[in-house]
Amino acid sequence: MLKENSKAPSFKLKDQDGKFHSLKDYVGQNVLIYFYLKDDTPGCTKEACMIRDDFHNFEKINAKVLGISADSVESHKKFEEKYKLPFTILSDEKKEVLEKYGALKEKSMFGKKFIGIQRMSYLVGDDGKILKVYKNVKPENHAKEVLEDLKNFSKK
Repeated sequence: MLKENSKAPSFKLKDQDGKFHSLKDYVGQNVLIYFYLKDDTPGCTKEACMIRDDFHNFEKINAKVLGISADSVESHKKFEEKYKLPFTILSDEKKEVLEKYGALKEKSMFGKKFIGIQRMSYLVGDDGKILKVYKNVKPENHAKEVLEDLKNFSKK
C-alpha cells in the first residue's frame, strides 16, 4: 500500500467512453481515486451513487473523481448510464493499476483463497502527492468523508 506524502503512481487507462486518462492530466487539481470491486453490485453502486449525489460539491472545489475497477469499458458505460454517474470510471482489466496502488489483496470465500479487489481510495493533491489513504471505505459515507478532508486540507 502506498503512503501519504508519496508520489501517486502514474497510469493511463480508458474511461467508460473509451477515452484515455492519465493521472498527469489532473496536475493542479485534487483527485479522489477510488477502487471498487465490480459495476452494479450493491456496495459499489451505493458508493458510486453517494459520490454522484455529492458530485456538485466536488465540482465546487475543483476536485476530480476517478473510479477504477477491473470491469470492461462496456460494463462501465452501462453502469454510468444506469445510475447517471457524472464522473470518470476507468477500466483496469489487466489489474496493473490496481496492483500498483495496493488495491489487490488475498480474500477468502467458502474456504477458498483468491486475489480480489479491496474497496479503498486515495486522495491525491494538486501536486500529485497522496494526501490521504482510505483503507477501509464505507460506501455510504465515503463521499462526505473525502469532502470534509478536502476542506481541512485547503485550510492548511
